[in-house]
Amino acid sequence: MGNPSQSPIPGSPHGRPPTLSAFTLLLLLCGHAHSQCKILRCNAEYVSSTLGLRGGGAPDGLRGGSGLCRALRSYELCTRRTARTCRGDLAFHSAVHGIEDLMIQHNCSRRGPTAPPLPRGPLAAGSPPETPGPDPCDYEGRFSRTHGRRPGFLHCASFGDPHVRSFHHHFHTCRVQGAWPLLDNNFLFVQATSDAVASGAKATTTRKLTIIFKNMQECIDQKVYQAEVDNLPAAFEDGSVNGGDRPGGSSLSIRTADPGHHVEIRAAYIGTTVIIRQTAGQLSFSIRVAEDVARAFSEEQDLQLCVGGCPLSQRLSRSERNRRGAIPIDTARQLCKEGLPVEDAYFQSCVFDVFISGDPNFTRPAQTALEDARAFLPDLENLHLFPSDAGVPLSPAPLLTLFLAGLFFLWLCMQSVSQPCHL
Repeated sequence: MGNPSQSPIPGSPHGRPPTLSAFTLLLLLCGHAHSQCKILRCNAEYVSSTLGLRGGGAPDGLRGGSGLCRALRSYELCTRRTARTCRGDLAFHSAVHGIEDLMIQHNCSRRGPTAPPLPRGPLAAGSPPETPGPDPCDYEGRFSRTHGRRPGFLHCASFGDPHVRSFHHHFHTCRVQGAWPLLDNNFLFVQATSDAVASGAKATTTRKLTIIFKNMQECIDQKVYQAEVDNLPAAFEDGSVNGGDRPGGSSLSIRTADPGHHVEIRAAYIGTTVIIRQTAGQLSFSIRVAEDVARAFSEEQDLQLCVGGCPLSQRLSRSERNRRGAIPIDTARQLCKEGLPVEDAYFQSCVFDVFISGDPNFTRPAQTALEDARAFLPDLENLHLFPSDAGVPLSPAPLLTLFLAGLFFLWLCMQSVSQPCHL
């Protein structure tokens, strides 16, 4: 992911500074905040003090660039005063970054006079009531109305030995034992606990998953979900199936279509869907998460398998992957080929798991992981991953690219008909 402090913010997609009108629209759409957080008051004061800048009705002291700078300095001062109670508030952090971008865009210095908000008059008789903003606990709806486009999403999965597909489309087979964080950001914490498949074996499988959905303003109370092999509950630890009694509690829900084998958790307030499965005596994890949410972490939270993949010291080397197995490698390949016809990273992971374990049921984790990837990936060209070399990391290689490479090879053969072509 790179340094999260350098990633684009919700208020300025792709890193571009927001315009005054776009930024004001963002503030108008942020209709809710935690009762302790006073960002709504800051937003209202800023919007009030800048309304005239677009219509020529502002007092002389506020007209022009200097007027906007005064309003931005006042706005920044207000956010500093309420910063302690607004930690983790998306509207607050969007406002802070938006202020910084606008001050740079309009050449405003941080020192100088400030402007108080304009007085608000009562609504004129017969005036229609103000249109409510979008549901603050509907991430996709809020993002679409603010930016005029759908949000971007990322996909990560962990299954089998375990094999980890990271947000960057890297594919690693890991020897990790014990508890390791798959995700650790401001909104989500996901930890997988792996044990050796047998005494003395280097191969491991996930036996326990812990997911923490962190408290978020009026949307949800903090909720903890914990699954273990042979115990895949369809409820959070406190017995609930939603985000609690807050107004947006329904924006976090848990359901199952196959009790004991498949649980799906939807967190609409952060644009996230999680699938936990139990197959062949092991757990698998798959997630589709909004880009802004996945990037919301500090430098101290840098150890995340979904972000950086397995640490180098925990990746199985090629020689370790090719060690003596429980069944012949050709038998493992034949078993995996039935459900995974494309010999991509999922197929190779399947072959490894079946080869080492000797259990034909170990074909299922790779198959279901591919199903989840097909449902979660925004760009299906990245569905199939192929080894870039003989090592462990893998990179996207769409089938179209392989097809074109084959055509190019045939063309070279046709150009040199005097020499035979050897595939």
